[in-house]
Amino acid sequence: MNMQINITEMDGAPGREIPFSFSVPAEELDVQSDAYTFDSPIRVEGRVTHTGTALRVEGTIAATKHFVCDRCLKACEETQEHPFSEEFRSENPEEESNVIIDGRIDLRPLVRDTLMAAQPLSNLCKPDCKGLCPVCGHDLNDGDCGCDRFVPDPRLAALQQFMKKED
Repeated sequence: MNMQINITEMDGAPGREIPFSFSVPAEELDVQSDAYTFDSPIRVEGRVTHTGTALRVEGTIAATKHFVCDRCLKACEETQEHPFSEEFRSENPEEESNVIIDGRIDLRPLVRDTLMAAQPLSNLCKPDCKGLCPVCGHDLNDGDCGCDRFVPDPRLAALQQFMKKED
């Protein structure tokens, strides 16, 4: 799918804007991972504004992410919306990104990088997810299971042994 914006109609006029809107399959952006997937399509909306010295591309990326919670192992779905704002300039051999080539701005790298960078290191169903009981496997978000999950501090093992001898 083409995610390029033709900016030749801006005619170098500062203040001029061009709106854009794209829907692209997640597979084409190569944003899938072993830890999560995105529903298709990923929606991108925004505008290009001529600032006088560069073209500012601003907008939002909307996607639905599917994952398994790292703590409780429940299947989860999360709607995400990520804003972006970048400046693009005419071809410059010193710069490797954010350049205008043949009167077009390609948004694919910007969208992919924004979406990937916004993903957390841990996939959690909620910030305070309690996870599973290490003894019986019960989901602790549904209530306590009653298992003894006390793990003594190994640094105090000698003291614990001493206390047992005293009894």
